[in-house]
Amino acid sequence: MKNLFKKMSGSLKLFILIVFIYAIFGIFNQPLIMKSLHTFIKLLKEVIPILVIVFSLMFLTNMLITSKKISDSLSRKLGIKGYFLAIALGILSAGPIYMWYPLLSDLKEKGLNNSLITIFLYNRAVKIPLIPMMIYYFGFNYVFILGCLMIIFSVINGLIVEKLLLTQKI
Repeated sequence: MKNLFKKMSGSLKLFILIVFIYAIFGIFNQPLIMKSLHTFIKLLKEVIPILVIVFSLMFLTNMLITSKKISDSLSRKLGIKGYFLAIALGILSAGPIYMWYPLLSDLKEKGLNNSLITIFLYNRAVKIPLIPMMIYYFGFNYVFILGCLMIIFSVINGLIVEKLLLTQKI
């Protein structure tokens, strides 16, 4: 039995601990457990439609946008269009951030400027699949203003990083 417990993952151990705690509370205070279960089911009914939308958007994003497409688009010299492209690609990019570092390093060696890299990385925080969930919890006005500010400040930070790195080279 001890050997089986050692082989379990941490998340499974946590789940078993929570079930155990609920069982103990259920023995001593059944109305509290029923109220907790009812609240959980009510919350689950509210969140499931939003989660379906979120996972659908994530699936579509992963299907349509690949790192190769982003690499090809950002490696060209585009001027002001490059800023808009870096914003859009940063928002649309998916996957863990550490997977993008080698690609961005390669693009930097090919001539991508630091400003566009900064804008791309900053805009990875704006995630389209999570917008419905954010709107549900915080409201449309908050999400709209936050998104606009993040995009604006991504460009400002990109320009600041570029200026700082140019002055450092001189």
